[in-house]
Amino acid sequence: MSGVRGLVVEKLAVTGPSGAIVHPVDFVVPPGRTLAVIGESGSGKTMTARALTGLLPSGVTATGRFSVDGDALDLPADPSAWRRVRGRRIVLLMQDPFTSLSPVHRCGDQIALTIRARIAFERGADRAAAVRRDRAVRGAVQAEVLQRLAEVNLPAEVARAYPSALSGGMRQRVAIAAALAARPRVLIADEPTTALDASNQGEVLDLLLSLQRAHDMSLILVSHDLGLVSGRADEVLVMRHGEVVEHGRADRVLVRPEHEYTRKLLDANPSINDVMGSTAASTGQVGEVGPTGQAAERTVADVASSALAKGSAGYELLLVAAGIAKRYGTTQALAGVDVDVRAGEVVAVVGESGSGKSTLARCLAGLDAPDAGSVRLAGETLPAGRRGRTPDQMQIVFQDPYSTLNPVFTVEQTLREALRVAGRPASDLTELLEMVDLGPEFAGRRPSQLSGGQRQRVAIARALAPRPRVLICDESVSALDVSVQAQILELIVRLRDELQLAVLFITHDLGVVARVAGRVLVLRRGEAVERGTTADVLTRPQHPYTQLLVAAARDDSIARQNHDPAGSLP
Repeated sequence: MSGVRGLVVEKLAVTGPSGAIVHPVDFVVPPGRTLAVIGESGSGKTMTARALTGLLPSGVTATGRFSVDGDALDLPADPSAWRRVRGRRIVLLMQDPFTSLSPVHRCGDQIALTIRARIAFERGADRAAAVRRDRAVRGAVQAEVLQRLAEVNLPAEVARAYPSALSGGMRQRVAIAAALAARPRVLIADEPTTALDASNQGEVLDLLLSLQRAHDMSLILVSHDLGLVSGRADEVLVMRHGEVVEHGRADRVLVRPEHEYTRKLLDANPSINDVMGSTAASTGQVGEVGPTGQAAERTVADVASSALAKGSAGYELLLVAAGIAKRYGTTQALAGVDVDVRAGEVVAVVGESGSGKSTLARCLAGLDAPDAGSVRLAGETLPAGRRGRTPDQMQIVFQDPYSTLNPVFTVEQTLREALRVAGRPASDLTELLEMVDLGPEFAGRRPSQLSGGQRQRVAIARALAPRPRVLICDESVSALDVSVQAQILELIVRLRDELQLAVLFITHDLGVVARVAGRVLVLRRGEAVERGTTADVLTRPQHPYTQLLVAAARDDSIARQNHDPAGSLP
């Protein structure tokens, strides 16, 4: 490894109490190059990233060897060895900036902390206190804070702001600025855009790539979104069950995959391009075919909705909200928003973080009281807030089922409690489990013993216990792997049809919208800027903001080759 620039990994393996988590893996990431590590939960991709930063959970160990610009480290390593690597030569950028940013410290202070730590390390650990007292250093630190913010395209006033005052995209830029303040040689970005809307996702990744080139860094991008990886990574490493199943140039792996699992991942990944294209095919309305083999866009635009999101024009107009407004302090979260949903219909609400999507959901469900506006269900005006609401009117399924399910309750206890509140007999437990495709063996398990998809199925079953007429899904699939996401979407659509539910589906993923929604409402800064059928909005967007979202989603959608998916993912 001596003299080799960039990151060189040799026989890196991770082992836990139950055995191998990551089998020996080798790869090289030269300066200025990007390696994308993709795979589903349990594939070992995050454990690989954490092994390179010494941040493995208790009881989990790594073996092997890696070097950064020729400086080698043998694993396992002692804490003193990690101190010269972690946070200095290698930096890990987390998925959620709230994980890496303190909510009680101003953004500029957090960037400054990294800069001072770097200077102290360069001068010697015993000089840390002297660095804090050095007036000249303080001035240099403040100047560099502004420089780092400018580098990630943020104005100087962000230095005085707390993370809670920023949008999701701005928070992630602050986290990037803090990471780069350490002047690392290797940056590992672990799902850095999962919670962001389509336009912010692309912008943040493109920013990372431009900074990588400017600083001549090695970049590892851990992701399950193949569309975002495509066109941005130089090489792709595909992991499954802790093993590398495919590794090669991105333009080959993501276009002509050789391994069956990689092909299945590509087919499960939601894509606004081919989902809308397959809509026309499924309805028999395929018109002119262009040079790429895809149906002409004007033909797709005439399709009212996808095969999974069939129209519901003949069904009852169930939920009608008019003029919903909500202010938090000086922030106008919602400014007179209207939305309606028919029984048996899915209406999507899309927009970036801070657009008011979740606030709208909470106002509709009675979890928050709007400042103005009305909510009617089947013609009856509902009271604002919780008072006077009943569980059978509407229920919400949230993004993270792990945080909404009681960790000490078994599935049976959770669902029996929901049935009790709904006034239903405990014997209906089996029916609830079957409704979400869970067998009776799941009744005795706790949330920690379930996968993410299984936990979300339990959360859906709990929401359905009162037999609500409206189901609100608030980013309910954004934290799931692509194959599991597809299964949950199919479940929601089936339940919509069987129970004649009115479903309000909040998401930032336009590929998901194309799969399930018949109509779309686009929010921006608390205002509704566009609404219409899914096909119209996704193929003929009228508002500049919607055009930006659609263009970003199309750019970051997988362009699949014609191949047999060979079944679904196991």
